[in-house]
Amino acid sequence: MTRHKFITLTVGAAFWPLMAHAQQPELTGVWKLTSFVLESVETKERRNVYGEKPAGYLVITPERFTAIITGEGRKPPQTDEDRILNFRNMYAYTGLYRIDGNRLTTKVDVAWNEAWKGTEQVRFFRLQGDKLFIEAAPTTSVNYPELGKIRGILEWERSR
Repeated sequence: MTRHKFITLTVGAAFWPLMAHAQQPELTGVWKLTSFVLESVETKERRNVYGEKPAGYLVITPERFTAIITGEGRKPPQTDEDRILNFRNMYAYTGLYRIDGNRLTTKVDVAWNEAWKGTEQVRFFRLQGDKLFIEAAPTTSVNYPELGKIRGILEWERSR
């Protein structure tokens, strides 16, 4: 390989994540959660596991994806049981991401659950005006294993 080709490939690889994000600049911004349900892949049962009005924000910059969601009605913990319940009623993660069509993949570098660190979280998205719809790829829930394989279905609205 010539030196010119090596430099071109190296520089191109370094900027590939930014080029991928440039395909969807309308994703960048702050999004407020309006709905979150878990759906069993096998039974199609849907649960509002975070309540009717969960709280959450999604912040998407040209290079980083950050999400935090908490369940409705959380209270400051007084006991270990309270802390466990609060852990089960939230999630948060962040990392660099890439886009391929409607597929958004985040390489997690910080998460509420250490098992997610270093993983790639795959989501599928659709934009409709100021609404962002995101569906997670089917997986086993760490918080609700009794549901079997599930997918999260989230609706966000652009925060003003």
